[in-house]
Amino acid sequence: MIKILKFIWLGAIMLVCASSVFAQGTDTVAITLKDAWDIALSKSLTVMVADKEIEKTGYEKKGAYASLFPNVAFSGNYQRTIKKQTMVMKMGDVSQKISMGTDNNMSGGFSASMPLVNVALWRSLDISGMGVDLAVEKARQSRQDLINQVEQAFYTCLLASDLCNVYKENYSNAEENYRQTKAKYESGRVAKYDMIRAEVNMQNAEPNVYDSQNSLMLALWQLKALMGVNLNTNIKCIGSLSDYTYQMYQIVMAADTIDLSKNSTLKQLDIQEDILEKTYKMQVAQYYPTLAATAQYNWVSMSNDFKIAHYDWNPYSVAALSLQIPIFSGLQRLNNVRQVKVQQQQLELQKENARRGLIVAAKQSLSSLETALKQYKAAEATLEGATTGYDIAKKMYEVGRATILEVNDAQLALLQSKLNLHQAVYSYLTAKSSLDLVLGVERADKEMFGKGDQMQPARQLIIKKEESTSAE
Repeated sequence: MIKILKFIWLGAIMLVCASSVFAQGTDTVAITLKDAWDIALSKSLTVMVADKEIEKTGYEKKGAYASLFPNVAFSGNYQRTIKKQTMVMKMGDVSQKISMGTDNNMSGGFSASMPLVNVALWRSLDISGMGVDLAVEKARQSRQDLINQVEQAFYTCLLASDLCNVYKENYSNAEENYRQTKAKYESGRVAKYDMIRAEVNMQNAEPNVYDSQNSLMLALWQLKALMGVNLNTNIKCIGSLSDYTYQMYQIVMAADTIDLSKNSTLKQLDIQEDILEKTYKMQVAQYYPTLAATAQYNWVSMSNDFKIAHYDWNPYSVAALSLQIPIFSGLQRLNNVRQVKVQQQQLELQKENARRGLIVAAKQSLSSLETALKQYKAAEATLEGATTGYDIAKKMYEVGRATILEVNDAQLALLQSKLNLHQAVYSYLTAKSSLDLVLGVERADKEMFGKGDQMQPARQLIIKKEESTSAE
């Protein structure tokens, strides 16, 4: 009676949960790994920020190039004389004071300036152009990091789903064994101890089912958060980890042939190294003379009142060349050059340190790949034997030649072998994803491992569903 009440209570809880899910939306969108990538890249705020950084740097580059063109400006000036300047003139023994100037002085005109020779300016323009390259590479790294996170979260969902199925199957086996044992006990063929053991084994298997379901729900939430979709959106990951086992025999790489030429971190350091080289040349160019051209065309008018008729605008124009030869600046230029030299040495040490860390990370991933492959082969062989052993134990128990303890042991061995098999595949896939990130593998190269491309419209379905939810 207690068992019946427990199942009724469990059914009521599941009904309430189902009603809540139905209230949020009954449509479940099935997605592939490729769909998850597409949605994440289109909705990720991190990627959007990186793209805006590229756009901003592009404008900075254009603004820097504007310094090569003439700078034309119009200026106007008004001056009110409070006390006029007095000039004293002495004629013989008589001194005479004469006030000079007018009460109102106005001027206005155009001025233009343009650098003709400025090596430091030309070097700075090269630096601005390389800033765009650095922003592009940072955006590429953001996408690679996001793809790696989404990929691992997707594999986690598949693992949680597979383990949930394994625990459900294990519970079904335990439940079937309990029913058989109970029937035998009622017919007097086994002792009550066997029935109690079978019931305890079934009850021990039940919490694992709930725990695996909760793990699956948490994994889906994590995936949806990385994808940038509403957490109330119902999604389902297509396939299982067994669909990716064919990859486990495709990676062949020696630890001493690791190619880091596509790694984004090293690429950024290379760009920074080029920027520092340009910066060094720019600081050295501060020693070079500069030549600039200027031109002005102005109008000047003076009057003692504000009557327009009394204003006489007199134009004048000036053109000039300005040559500046640096001689001494308190060793500022020399110290700037030395500072850039030290920065170059620092960057070289950072590159070497980063390269060593990446090589270690790549070797660790390769070692994890090799270990996971060995674990998979061992688990595959163990699963075959555990399945056969469980079937034999069940048959022997049915004819009375085995005890319930032997059946439970066989069932536990079968459960463990299935868990080991799925865990080995998951370990391999996550290690491969980490290795791809270290090697800088592009998404186009990773997509060859995806399956289920026929479900590509999932991205549009999720976006449309979120738009309709927002409208409501």
